[in-house]
Amino acid sequence: MALIVTTLFFAIFPIFFILFIRRRRERSLRLPPGSLGIPFIGQSLTLLRKMKANTADKWLQQRVEKYGPVSKLSLFGSPTVFIQGQAANKFIFTTDTKIISNQQTASIKMILGECNLFELSSEDHKRVRSALVPFLKPESLKRYVGKMDTEFRNHLQMHWEGKDQVTVLPLMKTLTFNIICSLLFGLESGPRREKLIWLFEQMMEGMWSIPINLPFTNYNKSLRASTEVKNIVKQLVSEKRIDLELKGASYNQDIITSLLSVRDENNKEILSENEIVHNVMLIMVAGHDTSAIVITFIIRLLATNGTVYKAVLEEQEDVRKDKPLGEILTWDDLAKMKYTWRVAMEVLRTIPPVFGGFRKAVKDIEYGGYLIPKGWQIFWATNMTHMDSNIFEEPTKFEPSRFENQSSIPPYCFIPFGGGARVCPGYEFARIEILVAIHYLVTEFTWELGCSDNSYRRDPLPNPAQGLPVKLISNKV
Repeated sequence: MALIVTTLFFAIFPIFFILFIRRRRERSLRLPPGSLGIPFIGQSLTLLRKMKANTADKWLQQRVEKYGPVSKLSLFGSPTVFIQGQAANKFIFTTDTKIISNQQTASIKMILGECNLFELSSEDHKRVRSALVPFLKPESLKRYVGKMDTEFRNHLQMHWEGKDQVTVLPLMKTLTFNIICSLLFGLESGPRREKLIWLFEQMMEGMWSIPINLPFTNYNKSLRASTEVKNIVKQLVSEKRIDLELKGASYNQDIITSLLSVRDENNKEILSENEIVHNVMLIMVAGHDTSAIVITFIIRLLATNGTVYKAVLEEQEDVRKDKPLGEILTWDDLAKMKYTWRVAMEVLRTIPPVFGGFRKAVKDIEYGGYLIPKGWQIFWATNMTHMDSNIFEEPTKFEPSRFENQSSIPPYCFIPFGGGARVCPGYEFARIEILVAIHYLVTEFTWELGCSDNSYRRDPLPNPAQGLPVKLISNKV
């Protein structure tokens, strides 16, 4: 019997081995073209270097010209498939989460936490998103326009008035973070807010980095700052829970209280503490940088494009002249700022704050005639459709009129806030911030660039040279 078993083994094993090798070879032949590069490192350093030189778009376009719209590479420790084009964007934003799941780079996951909305899929994603949306929808945000107006006036008085020159980007980041702390978290000015701002800046430095936790690396510094930020947010959550349960606080006073108020049929919180903490941190990142960067680059544009500046100023002066002196802006005032918002949209098209994003293949996927293996990352870049001349005529030309009729723009081609069911829930919040800021800046000041270098780099978010210094002239008599 032993002889028979041994004979069968040696007869059958080579067949299975040959089939296994053939299957692996066939699988390999079905992978997209390209190279995974050096193990673990891959093309990560190249991408980061190109982003800092502001040539990442060209580098990716060269990949498309060499390999086509689907290619493989390795980014931030994971094998990755890069896809581009309208069909790719639609695939990213509409495919069921049982096929491709939300995923950011390993560094972002570790810094923000694995329960943030960008990491959750299927029912968990729907549950957390449904808890966030009520606070961020237009019907809820209308009541906060006045408070945002007050925050911005205070900011101008403290940091702009009486100054001959200011550096825009850091001031806009300070403004947007203060608005987030005040409106979304109910954290007023004081030592804790100041500490949180400092830690947050430390945390942001390693968001896109190779996840090797060695001393003195940006990733290590970000992880340590992230731990402290999470502890502060946990303390805030505990305080808000006490205010809600024992002091009768209003459920809509801030987003933390709103999340704590979402209950199931048994009156139990439907979100865990980690889900609340991690998504508060996500909102910090999304709300802080997107609006600050867009406002900064609008200011940069208005300093160099007299035609656009004149049209924006005229619209904002029309809004102001219909209001009694000193009266705060309202939701209806924002609705009149149509041209200003088209300018903002064109800035978002030409310089999107978010360079790109990632998903993860939950199972083997056929896409574009190639195999995307289970567990691989899927990467797309926003500008690949934003600057496509087949979609936007003369894409390098700044033309706000593109957005007079947004229905004329093909779906899934303009994606600074994502698309479809996965559009950023903070879209309206960002719109209010941007419009309120531009209203007061153009009506209160005239400015010109304070340096001759008009370039910018991505690190990974766009940063203008020297933070955009501008020389100010007050419009007040």
